[in-house]
Amino acid sequence: MSIRLSRRAALISSAAVSAGSALPATGWAQTASDTRSDEEIVAAVDAWVKKAMAGFPDQPAVSVGVVRGGKPILTRGYGVRKKGEARRVDEHTLFAVASNTKAMTAAALAILVDEGKVKWDEPVKTYLPGFTLSDPVIGERITVRDTLSHRAGFGLGAGDLLFWPNSDRTREQVMAAVPFVPIEDGFRANYHYCNLMFVVAGEVLAKVSGMAWEDFIQTRILDRLGMSETVPLARLADPAKSALPHGRVGPPLRYQGAMTVLAEDIASVWNWDSAAAAGGVCTTPVDWAKWISVQLNGGLLPDGTRLFSEAAGREMWKPNIIVSSSAGPTGALPGRAIASTYALGWQVQDYRGERMVTHGGGAPGFISGTVLLPGRKTGFSVFTNAEESLLLRALRSGIADILMNKADFDWVADGVKTQGENNAKSVAAAVEINAKQAAGAAPSMPLDAYVGTWRDPWYGDIVIEQKTEGRGRNRKSGLWLAFAHTPALKGWLEPYDGETFRTRFPDKREEDAFITFSIATAKPATATVKGVSPDIDFSYDYQDLRLTRV
Repeated sequence: MSIRLSRRAALISSAAVSAGSALPATGWAQTASDTRSDEEIVAAVDAWVKKAMAGFPDQPAVSVGVVRGGKPILTRGYGVRKKGEARRVDEHTLFAVASNTKAMTAAALAILVDEGKVKWDEPVKTYLPGFTLSDPVIGERITVRDTLSHRAGFGLGAGDLLFWPNSDRTREQVMAAVPFVPIEDGFRANYHYCNLMFVVAGEVLAKVSGMAWEDFIQTRILDRLGMSETVPLARLADPAKSALPHGRVGPPLRYQGAMTVLAEDIASVWNWDSAAAAGGVCTTPVDWAKWISVQLNGGLLPDGTRLFSEAAGREMWKPNIIVSSSAGPTGALPGRAIASTYALGWQVQDYRGERMVTHGGGAPGFISGTVLLPGRKTGFSVFTNAEESLLLRALRSGIADILMNKADFDWVADGVKTQGENNAKSVAAAVEINAKQAAGAAPSMPLDAYVGTWRDPWYGDIVIEQKTEGRGRNRKSGLWLAFAHTPALKGWLEPYDGETFRTRFPDKREEDAFITFSIATAKPATATVKGVSPDIDFSYDYQDLRLTRV
């Protein structure tokens, strides 16, 4: 899979810091002296951001916050909130930061751990009686720690179609579907990124505290940190104060073509109320610098009180599962980690010989990152309002290098080169996909044989019907498919090759799917689904659907 892909690339620190198994603490530098002034570092970061945006000229906006010595030294916006308009972003502009929320969910639970109300290693069912999973043994054993560590055994993005793209489901309805989502791997065997278990963690928080996740985050974290510009839910983000989402919607495939505005507000493409604990927060560089500061200060607030204990802070950074491993840095990837792990809402790894604590976030039209260098008591954030993941890589790796005084690699030039190579591969793949359809065999049965309601145990219904629209030369007839709980996933279903059909969703912000039917007793009886594009976002977990005709 190309490192160009927006959310997958954002959720792994960067191509520069891909990693593996845990290193002993003594292998990471815990202290570092740097005689440069704050002004020197601010000037270097500012110049680097401007260089990166010049290298990726389609990027509408970037915002950056830098904390050094546990205190902010830079919060700044660059570019415009909407492509083609003059209004600029600043340090108070809201961005969706998506999965950067996960560390906040972990911190919220850490507060309850400090209060003796939750234990990290207590089974989830202790707090949510009746909780179970599709593997009941895992359902019995899974703990609070497991829900925050991507090690339950679900596949990448399993269950995300419950809330991605924007769904009509409530949080309660998502939780009701959890026991039916398939588990593909062993319990605690491997790392598989899983938003769904953070939803479960959020419900543990709600049950124990007696407060909805967003109310706890607001009153127990945002208010205490003075993060008055931040909102815990995207629907609360004022469009007038927000950067707008941008992306490439083809042709020929998503993530290719011209940069375009995806919506006039954040929530239209990113309303994760039902999965807020996994990615609900929208924030500004000024506010997020306060969050970075409390992390670097081990939970200590400016007034001398604590958000969470020093012990809880250490626990949230303690590795729980190996993400990946490599042989270490190379000339082409000087920041590549030997070891990358996942802790509690944070990825922890080595980077250029020091410990790095980091997380990414990706929503339609937004990708972002938070990076902490604990040994230097330094950290930073990068927020963007487009899906240019190689720009994000250039900013995260480049700024990290500046802060570590090791800026010896041109991440911008490398990113521009890699983006060109990846785009060429994607265009070639699109040509092949279309050629296969043109040469494909006809379905074995008349189209009306595929009409009906098709049901998956966890997603619910997908309806296929015959439809005619338009008049004269614009008249079109064929099969029309609709995902019952996902308004954007509705469109034509075209024959592709034999019993395989493909969707053509009119909303080009969404990813198309192949549906392959199995014939039984002279009629289609079951079907499987997978994404069309090789660059598809992992949260379109079509592959987890197992459809049966109702």
